[in-house]
Amino acid sequence: MIEPELEEAFDRIRAGKMVVLVGPSGEGDVVMAAEKVIPEHVNFMARYARGIVSAAIPERRLRELRIPLLPHSSPEDAVQTVGASVEARQGTTTGISVSDRAKTIQTIASDQCGPDDIVMPGHVPPLMALPGGVLMRIGRGEGAVDLVRMAGMRPYAALCEVLREDGYSARLPELREFAQAHSLPLVTTEGLVEYRLTHELLVQRVADVPFPTVETEMRAIVYRNIVDGREHLTLVKGDVGGGRPALVRLHSECLTGDVFTSQRCDCGDQLKKSLKQICAADAGVLIYLHQEGRGIGLGNKIRAYALQDRGRDTVEANLELGFKEDLRDYGIGAQILRDLGVGTVKLLTNNPHKLESLASYGVQVVHVPLEVTPHPSNIEYLRTKKEKLGHLLSELKLLG
Repeated sequence: MIEPELEEAFDRIRAGKMVVLVGPSGEGDVVMAAEKVIPEHVNFMARYARGIVSAAIPERRLRELRIPLLPHSSPEDAVQTVGASVEARQGTTTGISVSDRAKTIQTIASDQCGPDDIVMPGHVPPLMALPGGVLMRIGRGEGAVDLVRMAGMRPYAALCEVLREDGYSARLPELREFAQAHSLPLVTTEGLVEYRLTHELLVQRVADVPFPTVETEMRAIVYRNIVDGREHLTLVKGDVGGGRPALVRLHSECLTGDVFTSQRCDCGDQLKKSLKQICAADAGVLIYLHQEGRGIGLGNKIRAYALQDRGRDTVEANLELGFKEDLRDYGIGAQILRDLGVGTVKLLTNNPHKLESLASYGVQVVHVPLEVTPHPSNIEYLRTKKEKLGHLLSELKLLG
C-alpha cells in the first residue's frame, strides 16, 4: 500500500515547500527542492530543525564539481558520503548568512555551475547520493534526492536534520509532532522504496530460452535489476500471461542448501518440493532471487554459521554481525511477476512476510502452504524461524 501522504509531499516539493522525511533509524530531515531554496527556507531549517543545513546531490555531480569526499567517520562505514563544505564564489559575503547559504545551494543545484563557481571550505556540506537512490542505499542523501526527483524536480535537495530542544536527534514521535506543528507532510524512506518498486520498471529481460527439466518443459528467463546489476533466474511453466493465475515460488538463493544439500536449513528441500509442484501445475513460476543468506551474502552467512556453532540461533547470529534479522526484499520479485503478466499469485511459502510484501506492491496473492519434514539437524533453525520470524510451520511438533 502506497503512503497516502506521498502525493501530497510531491505537490509540496513542486510548490517549493518543505517535507519531513523519516529514515529507517527513525531520525528525520526537513527536505525541499534545492532549486526552490530562498533565505527564508534556510532560516526555518536553522531555527526550527536545528541541524546542519546541507545539500544532497548525485554522485556524478559531486565528481563533476570536483568536491572531495571526507574520510569515513568510522572504520565500519561502507561508503563515504559527505563532501567538503562549499561556498558559491559569486554573490556571497561571509558565507554563513541565510542568504549566502541559499545562494550556495542554488548555485550547486544549477546545471551551469562548474568547479570554478564554488570555493572550499565553505558553509554548506554536500551529501552524496548514490546512483539508484534508495534502492541502492537508504541514506539521507539518497532519500532526499529521490523524493525531489520523484516530484518532478531536478535531483538536488536541501535538507536539515530535525533536532530536539536538547540538541539530540528527534525520533518518530517527535518528528510527527514537529510535522504537525509546522503543517508539513511526513513521509518515510521505506515509502519511497515501495513507491519506486510499484511505479518504476526496474527489471529488464536479458535472456529467454526453452528450459527442459526432468519433470517438464519450462522457459528460463533471466532478469537484470537495472539499479544494482543483479541477475535473477525465473523458470516458467505453461502460459502465465494475460492476468491468469499461477502457482508461484519466490526462492532466495541458498548455495549451501540448494546446491550442496546443507542440513542446517530447509532451503534445498523447499526448492525441490516447490519446483515439483510448479511442474505439475498448469501454470507456474519459480523466481530464484539473488539474495543469499537472507540478504547478507555468502561470506557473512558462513560467519553466521560459526556463531551458531557457539550457541547463537540464526536470528541472534545475524544481529551480532550487525545486520537486521532478515534483509530480504521481494519488490523485484513483484516486478518480475508484473512483467510476466501474472494475475492472482498462489504463493508457495511458510513466510508471512512474503505475503505481506507482495501485497504491499499491489500483487493479488493467496497463500499456498509449503512445508517440508524437519530433521534433527535443522529443527532448532526451524523453531527459531517460527518463534522469532513468525514462519508458518505446523510440522515442528513431529520432532518436538
